[in-house]
Amino acid sequence: MKIQVPFILSMWLGLGLLQAQDIEITGKVVHANSQMPIEFATIKLLDGENGQMIAGTTTEADGGILLTTQKESFIVEISFIGFITQTISDYDMVGGKVDLGTIPLAEDSELMDEVVIRGERSTTEFRLDKRVFNVGQDLSSTGASALEVLNNVPSVTVNIEGQIQLRGIGGVQILINGKPSVLASDGGNALGTITADMIDRVEVITNPSAKYDAEGTSGIINIVIKKEEKKGVNGSLTLNTGVPNNHSLGFSLNKRTEKFNLFSQLGVGHRTFPETFETINSNLAEQSYIRNKGDGEKNETFFNLILGTDYHINDRNVLSLTGNFAYEWETEYSTGNFTSENRSSGPEAGWTRDESTEATNPKWQYELQYKSDFSDSDDHYLLISALGSSFAKDQMSTFNNIPSFGEMALQDRQLTDTDFGQAEYTFKADYTKPITEEITFETGGQYLITDVNNDFSIATFENGAWEQIPERTNTFFYTQKVLGVYSTGAYEGDKFGLKLGLRVENTDLNTLLKQNELENQQNFTNLFPTLHSSYKLADNFSLQGGYSRRISRPRLFDLNPFYNIRNNFSIRTGNPDLLPELTDSYEITGILDFELLSLSSSVYHRYITQTVENVTTFEDNVGITMPMNIGTNKATGVELNGKFTPNEWVSLSGDFNYNYFNREGTFEASPFDFTADQWSARLTSKFDLPADFTLELIGNYQSAYQTFQRKISGYALADIGIRKKIMKGKTILNLSIRDAFASRIFETETVQNNFSQYDYRLRGRFITFGISYGFGKGEAMEFSGQKRF
Repeated sequence: MKIQVPFILSMWLGLGLLQAQDIEITGKVVHANSQMPIEFATIKLLDGENGQMIAGTTTEADGGILLTTQKESFIVEISFIGFITQTISDYDMVGGKVDLGTIPLAEDSELMDEVVIRGERSTTEFRLDKRVFNVGQDLSSTGASALEVLNNVPSVTVNIEGQIQLRGIGGVQILINGKPSVLASDGGNALGTITADMIDRVEVITNPSAKYDAEGTSGIINIVIKKEEKKGVNGSLTLNTGVPNNHSLGFSLNKRTEKFNLFSQLGVGHRTFPETFETINSNLAEQSYIRNKGDGEKNETFFNLILGTDYHINDRNVLSLTGNFAYEWETEYSTGNFTSENRSSGPEAGWTRDESTEATNPKWQYELQYKSDFSDSDDHYLLISALGSSFAKDQMSTFNNIPSFGEMALQDRQLTDTDFGQAEYTFKADYTKPITEEITFETGGQYLITDVNNDFSIATFENGAWEQIPERTNTFFYTQKVLGVYSTGAYEGDKFGLKLGLRVENTDLNTLLKQNELENQQNFTNLFPTLHSSYKLADNFSLQGGYSRRISRPRLFDLNPFYNIRNNFSIRTGNPDLLPELTDSYEITGILDFELLSLSSSVYHRYITQTVENVTTFEDNVGITMPMNIGTNKATGVELNGKFTPNEWVSLSGDFNYNYFNREGTFEASPFDFTADQWSARLTSKFDLPADFTLELIGNYQSAYQTFQRKISGYALADIGIRKKIMKGKTILNLSIRDAFASRIFETETVQNNFSQYDYRLRGRFITFGISYGFGKGEAMEFSGQKRF
């Protein structure tokens, strides 16, 4: 008995150990066509009885699988984005090991098309009421700023000052993820904190439905930011350098689990913006003029941090919180050489005006969003969001006038001091309910609060001290509250679609000049009906039509009456009495798709009342420019877009826009009716070369055009770049040359009966070299850290 007990015990332990022995599962996942290994394919081990997940992993760099389990009955599921999922339930177990062998994954043709388009090349697709520009990793989007991306979107142009036009017309409303943002505001001037590598797509809505804020005369551009979806830890590191100074470091890190998606992005950098300029103020009555010719540079050092999380409460409820903090240090220097001359007697005086500016710009933004998907349909949801943002500027500039010859030469010193702050809060709720498979109902509301204060002063150096100029010193307060509600109904069948909507908005606007006690109050309510339709004549040919009514409320710096004295003979100021523009917009679009060629053509018309124009008056050789409501504008145009892909290694895309406008109205009791036109064209060529090189060439032309008082010259420019993938695409090298021939010139001329004013500015060529590395399951080029130019 003493011998049998240890023997039985040892047998029992042996059987227990045998039962607990791990089963080792191996194999290799490859591409079905090329037989190349697939890294990071998802491997799930499911219980053979109830289908619950037992374990999971991803494939190694060689496509290898290594899993262990103690379950003898299991199912292996292999999946990878863009490929058809494989399920294996029939296998042989030999000596506690299961060898699955080589597992080929075939491409999912429909899904793979989308992945390739979005992942590699930027393309445009059409929806019922908008156009979607999917941002790929092609050259125009690599290492570029958000403004450079917008300049590659069909129908959109961005001038040298960063002003955005849609079909040649300003007043575009910029949204971030469908909502207003300080990053996209005119006052914030901060689109540069968004880089191309952060953008998933750009939605261009030329005739917005009632669901969207009615702000903007020419339409809406919605920039949709990426959110990493890969589980596990993903990230990337990017380094840029360039001429002139363009040095930045970007880092992104993302961790996704079943419940949480944590994402962060960090960017630091320094960049220089050089500029050459010339202005000429001519007094036509006295045959005299003042010329200012010189150059300058603006230096920006910046820091940008984004932190956010998505919490998946369950399969149908998600709570998101995002915060963004940015800080900029600015220095600016310029030297202008002034000459006062009479056309008959010659030069009379000359002096140099030096500027030195220092500024700090702290910015922050937060967003809290809750989305609930109802169980009856994926398109049935409620979305509630609250957005807060702040932008501040503390700036001081000194100007020294140093005489060189002549008794009339200026000799003085001036100081400007700006303390600016803007806070904006947006509360929004959207509800979407599919009634049937073809009919959808939407309703919602938005409340927007904008609160601004600007303390500004101008001083001169007298008797050894700075003395403020009372008439040029004031504090400006601006408060705007907009409450909007909307409803839309849409029918979308196999061939025909129709969407009707109505939006009502009430605007409460108050401005106050504190020292002068000049107050302006405006309160008005507007109706904004919308209509959209589409008809599919054939599988590859569709027609779209639309109507919308829009409003363009005055921007902060259009209302702020303070003076910009960078050139004290060419001054710009705001107008606190400015009224909003109202626009009725109509358009018809035809879309034709072939296997290698896609074409679209649009005819549109806009009728704009209370049109805002920059008006210049002239006194004592000083031109003062102020925005004013001047008459009406009727604009009619045609737009053509096309893309041709003759083979796998080359693609050509282009767009052409022409519009003719009729201006009517009176100014200072005199009619000024006139007609004019403008056009623009762009051609983009992309070539996939051997050894994973990509070449991109972009040609862009913007014609001259006329406004109420001005003639604005045209320009042609070219962008060139080369991109190279190494380490299986985990690292990307990029060389880009923007405005390769330094031909993008901003040039305007104002000619009136008694005076003329000429303005010329050139930024020049920008060359940037960047290298990006993606680690974990991340991809290269996630964040470049680059500022805009």
